Amino acid sequence: MRIVVTGCKGQLARSLLEQARGLPGTEVILIGRPQLDLTEPPTILAAIEPHRPDLVVSAAAFTAVDQAEGEPETAFAVNAFGAEAVAGAAASLGAPVLHVSTDYVFDGSKHGSYAEDDMPAPFSVYGASKLAGELAVAEANPRHVILRTGWVYSPFGKNFIKTILRLAGEREEIAVVADQWGNPTSALDLADAILGISAQLTRSGRDFVFGLYHLAGAGTASRADLARHALSASRAEGGPWAHVRDVATSAFPTPARRPTNSSLSSAKFTAAFRWSMPPWQYSVECTVRRLVQSTSVKRSNHRVQCGGFG
Repeated sequence: MRIVVTGCKGQLARSLLEQARGLPGTEVILIGRPQLDLTEPPTILAAIEPHRPDLVVSAAAFTAVDQAEGEPETAFAVNAFGAEAVAGAAASLGAPVLHVSTDYVFDGSKHGSYAEDDMPAPFSVYGASKLAGELAVAEANPRHVILRTGWVYSPFGKNFIKTILRLAGEREEIAVVADQWGNPTSALDLADAILGISAQLTRSGRDFVFGLYHLAGAGTASRADLARHALSASRAEGGPWAHVRDVATSAFPTPARRPTNSSLSSAKFTAAFRWSMPPWQYSVECTVRRLVQSTSVKRSNHRVQCGGFG
């Protein structure tokens, strides 16, 4: 099994590379710039073709949500037209494509978790560009799986968990939004799921599995809930801790509006692939434990100073 992943530095790409190391017969190949540039579609097939993939994972994206508001052309070039070119390249090579999308395709007005047949209504450039990418990918490669996920974190790159731990090393209280709800999702768990279903996607006669799915950590939380749990786990490991003060979204005005509720139901994915995601609390604890154990921590008068990770 040879899996080509677009992007070299993203959380999911790095998680796929790490999780595949323990799987005999599975090779994960990361391809990023300058060899593969999503803003230059002609580079994409040329970058992927030499690796003869059994599966292409379209993980690279323009994910700077606020920056996208001021750079809509770039966001659509990467998230829509670039994703379309990746899916088309996979199709021309006879490979299925697994494309990663986002919970931000919804406006957050629903009470309860979103299912795949709920109507998308993005109100940010980022969300709109990702929705356009979903449609383009489906058109470019009939053998596609589109995975919507959200609130992704990992031991790699920049993410909410790492920011909270850093802030806890700098102050005794952290203000965190308490009126946004979603599914905290470990990129390592996403990687395990993708690797776990890869054989089904490449097996002939399984066309019925292709389509749109939601896949996110089990259970919902507010941003403040997530911060509290991460800090509690950190404290138990001897890492940084701070008090979390609940605030409203209005306390942190941003260029892009965030959905109030972007929680996703993964029931369709579980039924199709017989794969369930762990509870978000468990996965947060695993990631925090790894971060704390890999970080130089110094205590001083109840405050904790943290060095960088990785």
